[in-house]
Amino acid sequence: MKTLYSRFVVTTILIMIGSFFIGFLLTNMYYHQVIKEQNDEKNVRIAQDIAEYIEKATPSDLDNYLMTLGEIGYQIYVTTGEEEHYYGGEYRDKALPQSVVQRVLGGEIYHGMRDFPNETFITGFFANELINTIGVPFTYEDKQYALFIRPDIRLLFSEVHTILGGLILGMAIISLLSMLLFAKALIRPITQLTEATHQLAHERFDTLLEIDRADEIGQLADSFNVMTKKLQENDVIRKEFISNVSHDFQSPLLNIQGYVDLLKNPQLSEQERQEYATIIEMETKRLSTLTKQLLLLTSLDQSTRLLKREPFRLDEQLKDTVRKYRWQLEEANVQLSYQLEPTTFNGDAGLLQNVWDNLLTNAIKYNVEGGEIHIHLQEQTSCMEVLIEDSGIGITEDQLLKVFDRFYRADESRTKQGTGLGLAIVKKIAELHGGEVQLESAIELGTKVVIRLPKL
Repeated sequence: MKTLYSRFVVTTILIMIGSFFIGFLLTNMYYHQVIKEQNDEKNVRIAQDIAEYIEKATPSDLDNYLMTLGEIGYQIYVTTGEEEHYYGGEYRDKALPQSVVQRVLGGEIYHGMRDFPNETFITGFFANELINTIGVPFTYEDKQYALFIRPDIRLLFSEVHTILGGLILGMAIISLLSMLLFAKALIRPITQLTEATHQLAHERFDTLLEIDRADEIGQLADSFNVMTKKLQENDVIRKEFISNVSHDFQSPLLNIQGYVDLLKNPQLSEQERQEYATIIEMETKRLSTLTKQLLLLTSLDQSTRLLKREPFRLDEQLKDTVRKYRWQLEEANVQLSYQLEPTTFNGDAGLLQNVWDNLLTNAIKYNVEGGEIHIHLQEQTSCMEVLIEDSGIGITEDQLLKVFDRFYRADESRTKQGTGLGLAIVKKIAELHGGEVQLESAIELGTKVVIRLPKL
């Protein structure tokens, strides 16, 4: 039973068979506990009425009277102890202890139906045996008789019982066929889903399910289609990521290789040698930065990564960042001012340091000669707000929509020393802290970045 359909079919059949046997056992138990004694009492009254009629009416032809009773649905055995007669249907087993006959002749009532042994699958109601009868005494023409009687079961199965039996059998067959057809319809979308997952396993992300249902399977199909679209988008992003990483690694490696070959020329002047070494050093640092940022992004993408939240002085961290890049400010001839309120923040100081490093180096790198940078830290009611504003070259509105995409650079020629990962890291770290990044920019008017970090 490898398929769900075959399991459903077998399970359905087993349930029907099990239900039949359980129902039969319960019905059999009810017969023995309740109906059996009631049936015995009912037949005792019938037998006593027959005996009373014989004794009072004294029919002229007793044989004819008892034969008539047998024809209308009773199995009758009459004996004097010496003579015996049978009327109506034949008994399958005529064995009856002589002691029983003598007790009935002596005036006792024989409760053979009530005292018939309990049987599991063939109840006493259907046992066509002489001991499974009711015995009563009667007197006819000054002679003592014992009358044993039971209904003729064969005559009980009339047309109505046949119709009811056919109805039950028809219901069982129709129910089984209906359940099988329903199971087939129920499992068909699951089969489609299985085939679609096989397509996904072979990276065919254009596979969509066309299942229009409002039940749980329809919801599963909708979720599968949403997952497929996400996988398709992730596949595009993955391919773009590989392409970008390859490009960003290949360019500096080619530069390093080219300038190393030039350095092998013994006729180079000292000035040229120093110039080439400087370029190689810059490209090496660029590769190092790219590698570190890729590792950091990979770490941030891990959903199981936990922030190391500890209270620290946010204003002091920003001042240290400014001091760290003072040489770049002087080299770029950029003036920096800050207004930092003494602020303690509960967060991951190591990760947030990456935020300030990226934002400040961007503000320096994309500034203009004699430009300005202003840093403002203010504690709001529910959050810490850090503003870093520069008077640099700015970017367009179209570029503003993409600046947080990985490997995106507004400088499409990639002449600036950057990786295109900085702002993606900034946004990810802010979101891990439950915060947000807001960026505003205009060409030749500069850029303003606002970081809001909620207080805990």
